Amino acid sequence: MLHAPQHHGVVHTKGRGTSSALPLRSALVSVPSVRSVSRMAHQTAGTRAEHHVCKVAIDYNKIAIGQDMPKDYSNDIPNWAARRRAGVIIHPTSLPGPYGIGELGEHARNLVDWMGSAGLQVWQILPLVPPDPMFYSPYSGTDSNAGNPLVISIDELIKMGLLDASDAPKAVQVADVDFPAVAEVKMPLLCKAADRLLADDKFKAMRDDLNKWRRAHSWIEDSALFEVARNLPSLCDKAWWEWPEALRFRRAGELRQFKEANKVAIEQWVAIQFLFDTQWKAIRDYANARGVKIIGDMPIYVGGHSADVWANQRLFDLGPSGKPANVSGVPPDAFSATGQLWGSPLYKWGEHKRERFDWWCKRMGRALELYDETRIDHFRGFAGYWAIDGKEETAMGGSWKKGPGIELFAAMKAKLGKVPILAEDLGVITSDVVELREAIGAPGMVVLQFAWGGGPSNVHLPHMHYDNCFVYPGTHDNETAVGWFRGSANAQDKATIKAYLGSDGADIAWDFIRAGMFSAARTCIIMMQDIMRLDNSARMNTPGVAAGNWKWRIGEADIWGRLTREAADLRKLGDSSCRLPPPKPAAE
Repeated sequence: MLHAPQHHGVVHTKGRGTSSALPLRSALVSVPSVRSVSRMAHQTAGTRAEHHVCKVAIDYNKIAIGQDMPKDYSNDIPNWAARRRAGVIIHPTSLPGPYGIGELGEHARNLVDWMGSAGLQVWQILPLVPPDPMFYSPYSGTDSNAGNPLVISIDELIKMGLLDASDAPKAVQVADVDFPAVAEVKMPLLCKAADRLLADDKFKAMRDDLNKWRRAHSWIEDSALFEVARNLPSLCDKAWWEWPEALRFRRAGELRQFKEANKVAIEQWVAIQFLFDTQWKAIRDYANARGVKIIGDMPIYVGGHSADVWANQRLFDLGPSGKPANVSGVPPDAFSATGQLWGSPLYKWGEHKRERFDWWCKRMGRALELYDETRIDHFRGFAGYWAIDGKEETAMGGSWKKGPGIELFAAMKAKLGKVPILAEDLGVITSDVVELREAIGAPGMVVLQFAWGGGPSNVHLPHMHYDNCFVYPGTHDNETAVGWFRGSANAQDKATIKAYLGSDGADIAWDFIRAGMFSAARTCIIMMQDIMRLDNSARMNTPGVAAGNWKWRIGEADIWGRLTREAADLRKLGDSSCRLPPPKPAAE
């Protein structure tokens, strides 16, 4: 039987950056332009950036904030991507549910319905992968293609007939996810559902769908081998480069014997991943049908102890044993005297180029299958990345190496067509990173919590925002707005915030939400914790701290009914900041 995954985690952190010049500003308040103004232009221009809109007949500069848009607004700007919008960031594990973790069932649909009432059009999530089972980080998963089995809905499996009603565990409502406890309860049930799917004649049609899905997803074979191998009692406390040599280096005879000896568990994992995809597709279809787009998350690096690296060793910078020779991180800066040592293996970009970036095209193709848009974490690594010897204990001795640049994205475009990407470009960003992002037309990010140091030219301040970007009051790596303002924010920051936002600080979470909604940024994404005005007890991740993260969830099953006022307030803000969805066409 399959069990909870076993391997080591990697924690990511982000800094904040400032610019060097402040564009001249006008007191005129106008609807932000749909035409892109680059961050580089904001950083270097000495004159006010233009604010006129595309090539349309209406002069949107004459439309004041709060004034109704023309009735033909949706006809003038028919391109969905060019419209202003707002959304929420909450991972499926953080949703309410009866079994200790959020699931891909009723409560996910309830979230989408609540978003509709709030006028929100974007649901952003963290990586859906099986998380690091030591620290449960979704940013260092065991397989970048697979889904986290713990979010598969037990109730939906009962509806499908793959489980009996009597199989349902005792319902519990808890505020934090206890991952080991959830795995102990859910994994046997998932294996039982998989066995029924694989053996019961009643599910022959579904089994045919499973076989078609399996043929279309070649990654599942290595995923299943790795998942089963790393959970064997003799291997569960070892990284794959510590496995017996024949299995470590995937010798054909050893793999054949391994498959035969572990056939039941391998078939279970394949079926479980099919069920994950089936439920996730149902949620995505439900969201899309109601005007909600889903933004997924793709870390630039994959975990060293992962199916990705084990099955594709030629593509990674590994030593003779398979252990990473050089690893990822960032150099020392104002926030860390020793830098950040992430520990993920680096890519052999020369090998990727020789293979026409096929592995990356397949990885992005999988993302396109799962999401409407994809955020790439540490985008700057495609322009240049910090390489650290795998023997080092800090990032101080690393050096800069050139990334693949535009060639990678050209290969993706040639293979996949349009690839909707959000570039996570936080931290110290150099001109080559900006040029690469702009060359592929990807929006960047600004974070309001990072806005209050560095003076008036800080790129995170609302008056510095540009249209082709995403604005966040805070991300999953930040404190909640309430927690930050009450704790980490110093007296000068608080005074600046109050003066800048015209606030007394009593409702700081919603002060930040309003600032984000009225930003020039085309997309505003808000943490659910900030919508709920929660303190740092609801923080999702503390960068640089391995333990205690990723656990937060909404414990109240009836939460959406309790957030009707917040939904109404968000809809009003969306209306006055031109972020509501386009009107539905009148019935004929």
